[in-house]
Amino acid sequence: MRALICGSIAYDNIMVFEGHFKDHILPEQVHILNVSFLVPALRREYGGTGANIAYNLGLLGGQPVLMTTLGMDGADYRQRLYDQELDTQHLRIVPGAYTAQAFITTDMSDNQITAFHPGAMNSSHMNRVGDASDIGIGIVAPDGKRGMMEHAAQFHEKRIPFIFDPGQGLPMFDRTELLTFIAQADYITVNDYEARMLSERVGLSLEQIAHQVKALIVTLGGKGSHIYTDGKVIEIPCAQPSAMVDPTGCGDAYRAGLLYGLSEGMDWETTGRLASLMGAIKIAHQGAQNHTPKRDEIGNRFANNFGYKIW
Repeated sequence: MRALICGSIAYDNIMVFEGHFKDHILPEQVHILNVSFLVPALRREYGGTGANIAYNLGLLGGQPVLMTTLGMDGADYRQRLYDQELDTQHLRIVPGAYTAQAFITTDMSDNQITAFHPGAMNSSHMNRVGDASDIGIGIVAPDGKRGMMEHAAQFHEKRIPFIFDPGQGLPMFDRTELLTFIAQADYITVNDYEARMLSERVGLSLEQIAHQVKALIVTLGGKGSHIYTDGKVIEIPCAQPSAMVDPTGCGDAYRAGLLYGLSEGMDWETTGRLASLMGAIKIAHQGAQNHTPKRDEIGNRFANNFGYKIW
């Protein structure tokens, strides 16, 4: 089943400051803040929620169709997607715009200062769900605000089941907009912090939100995840990672597992476990798209973690 992934594509520029921010930022002087940090370590990673989900779904042997916007500086990213044999038919180049980019500086205490430039992401509404053919399922992941709203409406209008994944974009939306997403979506996935924020913003409990969709999936970090469906809560255990290296992109890997399970008609217990495993595989690698397990390896790790075969 072809899965249409509406979400961002971005570069993550990650810098390491070999000191502590607290030693350079004086609380009594923040009103005239003017600081500079020497960052001898810098790396650029491929990221963006849409691209991360597509990458992981490809590892599973799914059929991701990435609908996103790229800037005039994104030739290498486009080539990377092509080399991975991902469907790039609906990747739109926005003239005069840069690809969305995050600039993240981390100090020796793991504190972070992040600046994000949305760039071409703000033109995501130029893409339309109806332009993609033979789509069986979709996801609306963090992207430009207008794009997220219009893509959700388009999925709903065409009766294509989809996951609403607000992620870090959740604060962009007011109560009415979030209630509209809930009414349109078939599934919602959030982490525990986003779940609390969503509940508070719309004035509904998680159980009440779950009653309006086929399933509400809440990830709990190292405590696993909960799937609210059919009036019950399914507790999904964590898969065991081989190492704890970098959590960046783990949520997107989890969402790829959800899409694959739904596409293949798996039950929720298996779908949640597969999603958990994808997050565990990712966390053992630096960056969001540097893990390269073969499909058979994923299957073997699933059996080792959960005691039964998935394929």
